[in-house]
Amino acid sequence: MLSDPRLLAAGAAGFAAATAALWAFRGLPLGTALFWLSSFPLFAAGLGFGLGVAAGALAVAAALLALVGGLVAAAAFLVLFGAPAALLLATGVRGGAFAPTLPLALLGLWPAAVLGAATLLLGGGEALQTAMRAALETTLGRAGFVVPEPMLGQLVRVKAAAIGFLSALALLGNGFAARRFLLRRGFAVPPPPDPALVRLPGWYPLLPALAAVLFLAVPAEADAVPLSALLLFLVPLLVMGVAGVHARAKGRPARVPMLALFYLLLAMFLQVMGPAMVGLGLYDQFRRRAPAPPTV
Repeated sequence: MLSDPRLLAAGAAGFAAATAALWAFRGLPLGTALFWLSSFPLFAAGLGFGLGVAAGALAVAAALLALVGGLVAAAAFLVLFGAPAALLLATGVRGGAFAPTLPLALLGLWPAAVLGAATLLLGGGEALQTAMRAALETTLGRAGFVVPEPMLGQLVRVKAAAIGFLSALALLGNGFAARRFLLRRGFAVPPPPDPALVRLPGWYPLLPALAAVLFLAVPAEADAVPLSALLLFLVPLLVMGVAGVHARAKGRPARVPMLALFYLLLAMFLQVMGPAMVGLGLYDQFRRRAPAPPTV
């Protein structure tokens, strides 16, 4: 049994993911960075050995976290990284290839669903806003920062969206890093999708439109949940816009420095570049003539 490479991979990936998460929950040095990397072993197991191995690794990690770190630690890992990583693999890997349509949509659907569930569990948007404020005040207080009340209120309104956005970036980065890690070691892994063919399901743009209508309809003092939902639904469109930049830079002699400059500008001026990427994603979604990749 122990000589089965699939079982060994599931166990090793599960232990690695649980260790990275526990390192953060115990407050050890570089714990935050390791927590954002905790989905890397799951992607490596799934891409290298199949979805069943990834599911086994997820089960091992969740069980270890529940036994050693507690149910809250296990739930936090599952919600932020464990379950979405497994869903991205389950919906994306098809017959030795990777179809990005549904995984891209899940980058917005999953955090929005978590936001909705948290709102229901806490008893409404105001309760969620209060919990977010308390958590933010505690974090800023420990760091020694004093934030004026108006700025604190704005941070509370977008805190949930910021967590979902960073989680989506971590999942994307870990997925691509795991593929590169396996490829360098001789594993047969699905090829990356062609950026020119990356697009969302046809129904997806309706979701941010509905979220925008809801956001405009609620009072300003109770709009934290609709605003966060709107921003979360825009994340896949932003990613699609970035894929569009890669597609347009493909084959150009100065591709690498162009993309390096693009990412530098994106990081420094996200408030300007972010909406521009969402607009480019919408443009490519409706105007691209190339056929969409299969979703099943």
